[in-house]
Amino acid sequence: MRVLSVIGTRPEAVKMAPVVAALQRAAGVQSRVLVTAQHRELLDQVLQLFGIQPDYDLNLMQPDQSPSDVLAQVLTNMQAPLRDFQPDWVLVQGDTTTVLGAGLAAAYAGIAVGHVEAGLRTYDRANPFPEELNRVLADHLSALHFAPTELARNALLREGIAPARVHVTGNTVIDALQFITARPPSDTAQEMLDALPAGRRLILVTAHRRENFGAPLQGIITALRALAQRGDVQIVYAVHPNPSVSGPVQAALGAVPGITLAPALDYLTFGHLLRRAALILTDSGGVQEEAPGLGVPVLVLRSVTERPEAVQAGVALLVGTESAAIISAANRLLDDSAAYNKMATATNPFGDGHAGERIVALLLAAGGSAAGATNA
Repeated sequence: MRVLSVIGTRPEAVKMAPVVAALQRAAGVQSRVLVTAQHRELLDQVLQLFGIQPDYDLNLMQPDQSPSDVLAQVLTNMQAPLRDFQPDWVLVQGDTTTVLGAGLAAAYAGIAVGHVEAGLRTYDRANPFPEELNRVLADHLSALHFAPTELARNALLREGIAPARVHVTGNTVIDALQFITARPPSDTAQEMLDALPAGRRLILVTAHRRENFGAPLQGIITALRALAQRGDVQIVYAVHPNPSVSGPVQAALGAVPGITLAPALDYLTFGHLLRRAALILTDSGGVQEEAPGLGVPVLVLRSVTERPEAVQAGVALLVGTESAAIISAANRLLDDSAAYNKMATATNPFGDGHAGERIVALLLAAGGSAAGATNA
């Protein structure tokens, strides 16, 4: 059986790494990896960390590229690798424009698509954009759906996808996180941890989503300035290189005591900072899954989330981007040990670290028989 795993961005690489590793161990599988490099530098760091050597590299990243630009390039440039390898399955992960483009290209070629992390929904096409649109379309062109949770599975069933095509596997990010945190910290991570002032709790921040550009990001910035004034915390903000994020953040927070602005961190460094953190503030999807795996409470800087399991389990709290709401929620957790411990000790709903193995087992059970199948 021939399987082509497609990766476009850093989060996709993190979550596909356990699947790629399991495919390489599986007997009777010829596994190849294609990267679109929708994100170039951030992607390459993760590929190196997990020892993934791409067989095909489309190298599509361009400055200021729009989702339409990426989609058109992926559709066009996927054709040659598909003809060359002739896979039985194309695996995609998540909700990027690479996922939609690669899935469409495979489906047009009559090749079965397996969607890792299928079934996530906010039911708001504009939030997050274009991810919500991408994942809905990707699910409806896929032949097998690897849902991370029962909630995700139920979302797919409500949309008419056949139950036999939907399998709950857990989320592969837990597999990846366990691998990373079992390794020693990187030199960068150790230097950052050693530089933290004694007696201060670490608040780790990521905020980069397109829907938070502009006024929402300013609300986050205002909240961080206020939290830094507590004097008993050190805020480390891993700043995304997108100018719509890095520009306002550097201008407003670059010289604020108690705040460290770090460039986008490699995954090993980020994993160890995450492990050390007392609190996470994020608009990232993946971090909502990773932090509960380490017992770290998460404040989600969004109005909706496609991961309601975290909120329902009590490991995450939706606070939006209004500064007052962020400040109030963070102060409560930092000052109320009972409230903090309730979130920190809640059960992680995203799996046990064996999702990659389950996905490959399901592919082997399906074989090549699903090629060209649809959910109609």
